[in-house]
Amino acid sequence: MASVQPAQGVGIDPKRDRLVITASSLGTVFEWYDFFLYGILAALIGKLFFPSDNPTAALLASLAAFGAGFGVRPLGALVFGYFGDRIGRKYTFLVTITLMGGATAAIGLLPTYADAGLWAPALLLGLRLLQGLALGGEYGGAAIYVGEHAPKHKRGQYTSWIQISVVGGFLLCLVMVLLVRGSMTTAQFEAWGWRIPFLASLIMLAISLYIRLKLSESPVFQAMKAAGTTSKNPIADSFKPGNYQNLFVALFGVAAGLTVIYYTSQFGTLYFLTGTARVAEMEALLYLAVGALLAAPLYVFFGWLSDRWGRKKLLLAGYALSMLLVFPLFRLMGDGANPALSRATAESPVRIEMPACDFSVFSKSHDTECAKALNLLTKRGISYTKVEAPAVALTVGGQRIEGFDDKAYLAALERAGYPDKADPAEKQPWKIILGVAVMVALSAMTYGQVAAILVELFPARVRYTSLSIPYHIGTGYFGGFLPFIQQYIVVQTGDAYSGLWYTVGVVAMAFVVTLFWLPETRDREITD
Repeated sequence: MASVQPAQGVGIDPKRDRLVITASSLGTVFEWYDFFLYGILAALIGKLFFPSDNPTAALLASLAAFGAGFGVRPLGALVFGYFGDRIGRKYTFLVTITLMGGATAAIGLLPTYADAGLWAPALLLGLRLLQGLALGGEYGGAAIYVGEHAPKHKRGQYTSWIQISVVGGFLLCLVMVLLVRGSMTTAQFEAWGWRIPFLASLIMLAISLYIRLKLSESPVFQAMKAAGTTSKNPIADSFKPGNYQNLFVALFGVAAGLTVIYYTSQFGTLYFLTGTARVAEMEALLYLAVGALLAAPLYVFFGWLSDRWGRKKLLLAGYALSMLLVFPLFRLMGDGANPALSRATAESPVRIEMPACDFSVFSKSHDTECAKALNLLTKRGISYTKVEAPAVALTVGGQRIEGFDDKAYLAALERAGYPDKADPAEKQPWKIILGVAVMVALSAMTYGQVAAILVELFPARVRYTSLSIPYHIGTGYFGGFLPFIQQYIVVQTGDAYSGLWYTVGVVAMAFVVTLFWLPETRDREITD
């Protein structure tokens, strides 16, 4: 592949550009397949790997481990960002995908808690940390590699393929899980079938490595290397005056906002449908797949639009619409998935009287009456009002039950119209699919141009490091812990929709930072 002198601008070479976009995007598809797989199977993994007789606590522990994988991503950004700016973009993201694929396959070989005791969650956590470390270097490499090959007037469009590949990874993961689950019984899948999607990542790793090995180095990096202008210490140089301010803008104005919108559209929706709306997991995955497939092309459209309209205006519009629509969209999905639950919540509100109760993943015991009562209500997706009292008591539909009695609670809830599962006869799938599709569209509006923004925001000699640090702190902490935080807020407040306030709050912060401090980057040269 012939390099292009950056001083003259990067031209259009259709054959080269297709290879660059395909290799970078396909590798990113496989990377996100690996990471999303854990999120989709979080409830099952919690049951298999964490010691708890309380399913809600096990799920929270599993989500905490999921978040820990994201939490280590900033370290991966530092390590791989350093090498990406020192030795090159190509070889760095070859290492990241190898590490990611290997760690994912290894999860498929782990013993469960029943087989290995506490070693099982410890080994799982270790592999999650390796996945997060690798992903900390993958995105920056792919985004920069495409951005440094793209013509200036098509940079948003070219790099948007990196963003749509995230949806591709999610869809590939959904298809794999659905195929495996559909080919065996539930008992078989929970016993050993869950391992197959993890082990399948070895095939994807081989394909991605084969394609990426055909790539040449970025023309921008080649020119810097030839001129001897590469940074000797990219980490230190990233925090020098004139650049470190943009690190904070990229973190709080770009990465944090778009990430919580994206994860709300995917994991937030999945846990809401299966937990609150009581939709069967395979059915919920199908709704997600159809909705995401319908809206996925918008990632490229909004990338293209940002080349013409501007990155900043599009990002602000996406943030504003997300804050306005997230609650109505989830209520639309709830009404479509389980109308009986919506009616019962409005007509027969639930009140739980209880003393102070430690109901969290950090609690040593989950066998108290208050913990059992909260677990029962949360597991069934029931909203409730908590009232402090000396002892536990449940009031619903005019009936008050003192103490905790699961059979009495379930009978009272059933009489008040609270369904155990969503009724297929009442379900309105179009509402669910519409809600999912619009959430994905909002993600596309904010995420489609992000690679172009970040590539344009930082100078070439420290671009890999400077881009990766804020992006992965934002996605790692604001996004990675989103499922855990949202679920925890729901448990503590009793409102099935209250977790969405986390999304609204983070997006509001991002809107303000973007409005006042993010410059318009669309027409910038990126060779300096």
